[in-house]
Amino acid sequence: MSTLPIAKSVFHYDPKGLTPEMLLRLYREMLYARLIEEKMLSLLRQGKVSKWFSGIGQEAIAVGATLALRPEDYIFPLHRNLGVFTSRGMPLRKLFAQWQGKASGFTRGRERSFHFGAPEYRVIGMISHLGAMLPVADGVALASNLEGESYIALAFIGDGGTSEGDFHEALNVASVWKLPVLFLIENNGYGLSTPVSEQYACERLALRAVGYGIEGYTIEGNNVLEVYHTIRDLAEKAREDRRPRLIEAVTFRMRGHEEASGTKYVPPHLFKEWEQRDPILNYERFLLSEGLLSEKEVQALRRDLKKKIEEEIRPVLSEPEPTPEPAEVYAPFEEELVPPPAEPGKRTLRFVDAISEGLRQAMQRDPKLILMGQDIAEYGGVFKVTEGFVNLFGKERVRNTPLCESAILGMSLGLALRNFSSMVEMQFADFVSYGFTQIVNNLAKNYYRWGVAPKVVVRLPTGAGVGAGPFHSQSLEGIFLHVPGLKIVYPSTAYDAKGLLTTALRDPNPVLFFEHKALYRSIQDVVPESYYNLPLGVARVARPGKDLSIITYGMGVVEALKVAEKLSPEVDIEVIDLRTLLPWDKETVAASVRRTHRVLVLYEGTYTAGVGAEIAAWIGEYLFEQLDAPVMRLASKDTPVPFSIPLEKDFLPWGRLPEAIQKLLAY
Repeated sequence: MSTLPIAKSVFHYDPKGLTPEMLLRLYREMLYARLIEEKMLSLLRQGKVSKWFSGIGQEAIAVGATLALRPEDYIFPLHRNLGVFTSRGMPLRKLFAQWQGKASGFTRGRERSFHFGAPEYRVIGMISHLGAMLPVADGVALASNLEGESYIALAFIGDGGTSEGDFHEALNVASVWKLPVLFLIENNGYGLSTPVSEQYACERLALRAVGYGIEGYTIEGNNVLEVYHTIRDLAEKAREDRRPRLIEAVTFRMRGHEEASGTKYVPPHLFKEWEQRDPILNYERFLLSEGLLSEKEVQALRRDLKKKIEEEIRPVLSEPEPTPEPAEVYAPFEEELVPPPAEPGKRTLRFVDAISEGLRQAMQRDPKLILMGQDIAEYGGVFKVTEGFVNLFGKERVRNTPLCESAILGMSLGLALRNFSSMVEMQFADFVSYGFTQIVNNLAKNYYRWGVAPKVVVRLPTGAGVGAGPFHSQSLEGIFLHVPGLKIVYPSTAYDAKGLLTTALRDPNPVLFFEHKALYRSIQDVVPESYYNLPLGVARVARPGKDLSIITYGMGVVEALKVAEKLSPEVDIEVIDLRTLLPWDKETVAASVRRTHRVLVLYEGTYTAGVGAEIAAWIGEYLFEQLDAPVMRLASKDTPVPFSIPLEKDFLPWGRLPEAIQKLLAY
């Protein structure tokens, strides 16, 4: 570390209310983070570390903010916030094992650097999609309100990350819902190589707070006491008034985005200017001038910290690489299911009413189940599934959301960190594309990455056949079939809809629950009035047969049964209702193939790469010797869903089903 020519700090430090012990701890934690970083850069040059995102020059923000909070507060750091992790007392040995991808790290080699959560330290790390953790912080803050507790959340974001949609959505929801969360922008001048002049046009990022109706502050990010006092004061205000704040900490990145990218795009004079503003050297001078620290103590502390760093890192360097292990994609579902009554009675319910009843009964059984979605409160949702729920459970548990699918899905993960379960309703399944990152990269991967499964059900009214056009009729379940960690449920009867939904709401894993809109009020069947569960991942034989198997789900079951009855008794068709698409029931499908030896896979999604493609490929690979004919697929045409009823009817596969059956039988 170079010594600046001036002996006096360039900052004004105000030690008000701080003990000498805390003043020295701030210095020690900053220095510890700096020395760890210097060691990492040395190891990187030796080829012993693969990659490093340096926070040198920004230590005052991470350390000052962390020590300003209470231990019970949650922090959502980024990859340049080493000081958060070390200031919270995380062992360096385990951190270094994490950075090296070792089995003794926090994620056992499944994740890199700071991409992990450690709930025991109240630190929840990032994913690579910048901004995506801000809604998760909102969810934790919402849980604090629901629990009536005093903990708050603090979420870091870089200047570049403020351009992301999640930044806007998270701030908006936090303001509207009055959530105790602090959003801390580290404005270090560059998003990788893109200068802030190409990121935003406002004078200061803190000015954006006005648009959300919240307070905004700009502070000197290299002045550790200014950071500490600001965060401490605003955290205490947030505990009292349950309101969010936006803080912009101005700083500078003294290294590249990561070491391989270099810094050639940065004008050299900026390094000279910001070297004068080094947060550690300036604070060290202040402590020396106040007599709180001596040069001898500085050197002794440096020696002690370097020795500690060496002792913590050395054993990890000799650790073996992790060995492959069985993939733990799903958290175990250990809860005992409530079986349906042996005598279900004769009461019939429509599909939509069965879903509503199942959701209501689940709410009654689980006081920590929170419902979130657009227009689901007083209005009852566009399909009236939650009609009357506000009167039963109140607006704290039945929550109208702004138009922000991504933020609400991210909040469901935050709620899960506090053992709340969530139901998030997409107004139409088509709108789930706004929340793709949260579902695919946060909810689905979280248990595999660091062991916390989000207990979340996303309800998705889906399907065509009602003349709703290309943006309200898509079948998107096939897209998510490719994502490990998700469960996908798609019922075709009212009985199944209730029993599968109640189970999904108890399952510790994220579940996408598809409901065909055209079935809501067109079908009904006998549904027990009492609460019951049906197991996920188990298909049913909707109609036994011996000549041909139709493997299908959702509306496909209804249409297959119609055709099977018309062709009976000349053709004896077996219809398998998958019910769960991920994981799907291979055993039931295999048993059906062995009975009939002819298979037609029927699905409403477009033909190419749909759900049926996976099932057909699996049958062809593992049951080839059981087949008397090639596996046939029948699906919708490879076009967007048309609006016109005649065009939509031609698009859907149902009218082509009899011909496909005859073709398969004739092979």
